[in-house]
Amino acid sequence: MIVVSDASILINLARIGELDLLQKLYGQITIPDAVWQEVVVDGGDQPGAEDIRTAIWIRRMAITNRHLVQALRQDLDPGESEAIALALEIGADLLLMDERLGRESARYFDLRYIGLVGALVEAKHRGIITKIRPYLDALRDRAGFRLSTALYERVLRDQGEG
Repeated sequence: MIVVSDASILINLARIGELDLLQKLYGQITIPDAVWQEVVVDGGDQPGAEDIRTAIWIRRMAITNRHLVQALRQDLDPGESEAIALALEIGADLLLMDERLGRESARYFDLRYIGLVGALVEAKHRGIITKIRPYLDALRDRAGFRLSTALYERVLRDQGEG
């Protein structure tokens, strides 16, 4: 499975010490240069940046379609723009992205995408984790992950944890 990721999912899982959950779910993750820049270079002093830099299962790749990236930059940040362009270039099976505008753009290009909460649900369904609540709580409390109370409660209820 070819999976491309934007920065936010990597950052948030790294902040709670659960970055390897993505490897367990998807094997290898591919990120564009702009995501590497945001997470490892610009965010090098942030928690989890070193884990992301040294993860051998995270592959960095340059974008060739700069025109598409430039067009996407009208509404999206560099990482989101390059993640969408890279997913299209390499025929990704899945795009990991949380940002609403990025997901709307991905939908426009018929890309299959999932956010962090969806990845946690998938991990539970595949038996990689047994409960979602500890991850959601850690993301909210330690990583500053924004998650509405309504979504938090709905996910827990839907997963039999509510």
